[in-house]
Amino acid sequence: MSEITRIGVLTSGGDAPGMNAAIRAVVRSGIYNGFSVYGIRRGYEGLLTGDMTEMNLRSVSNIMSRGGTILNTARSKAFNTQEGIERAKNMADIFRLDAIVVIGGDGSFRGARDLARVGVKVMGIPATIDNDIGCSDYTIGFDTALNTVTDAIDKIKDTAYSHERCSVVEVMGRDAGYIALHAGIANGAEAVILPEKSFELNNDIIKPIIDCRNRGKHHYVVVIAEGVGDSAKISEQIQNITGIRTTTTILGHLQRGGKPTVRDRVNAGLMAARATELLKAGVYNRIIATKGEQIVDIDIEEALNMKKTIDDRMISTSKILSL
Repeated sequence: MSEITRIGVLTSGGDAPGMNAAIRAVVRSGIYNGFSVYGIRRGYEGLLTGDMTEMNLRSVSNIMSRGGTILNTARSKAFNTQEGIERAKNMADIFRLDAIVVIGGDGSFRGARDLARVGVKVMGIPATIDNDIGCSDYTIGFDTALNTVTDAIDKIKDTAYSHERCSVVEVMGRDAGYIALHAGIANGAEAVILPEKSFELNNDIIKPIIDCRNRGKHHYVVVIAEGVGDSAKISEQIQNITGIRTTTTILGHLQRGGKPTVRDRVNAGLMAARATELLKAGVYNRIIATKGEQIVDIDIEEALNMKKTIDDRMISTSKILSL
């Protein structure tokens, strides 16, 4: 029988659509499993200061369709020290929290691992629009962000077609190009530039655009992940070399907002419910992940050592489909 009776839940790092659905599922499945559930505001910063309150079934009513996170999120410099980790453990002890469920990305999970190392029981639920958690095929928020990006590029293409322009669209992805690659395929981009792969301006951007123009096309889209570099400069180079009027659109934080899609809501619910089921069984210090269509759990130390790489077949397919 598990000794866990009181759990906390927090969201950390960048917000992602579906975080509220995950909070709701943690609270409701946690209460179903006999836990008292405490919502910790502002991530690890709130844990350090004891900014938390007990939640009930009604606390999470009507939040599943909302983007962002009702618990708020923040970066905490103080937590990124051994002293800060010890302070966080002490606050968890003060509130008699037996375990903490962390909803967030890689940095959030490293914080959870640090808490586990000082004796705090933790569970991690992957939620980041970048889809860059090594142990999980899919992260909450990715699908919603992709739908937002696809809708935006569809609208940009309307005006690009009308004015016979090239549109350079910068999407989020400082270190990971999953949004850029998927959006490029979904929108038929002539070129997709990723932070994981080096690129050569003439071969990877200019030539595909010119080839398409020579086949009779009159509007073009280049999708660039933000980690690649200066999108405005690349846009200027395209225009100078090809003579095609080229504009730059940076989608920015637009990608983080909006109602979560069905996929994100369902995954959030299933992953959060699995987290509380494991805690009920006395299992902890795990990351909940997806492998194919299955919800699995992986030791947090092992999970943080796992790496994820862009599928080269998807890259080559994106080039074929842009012809």
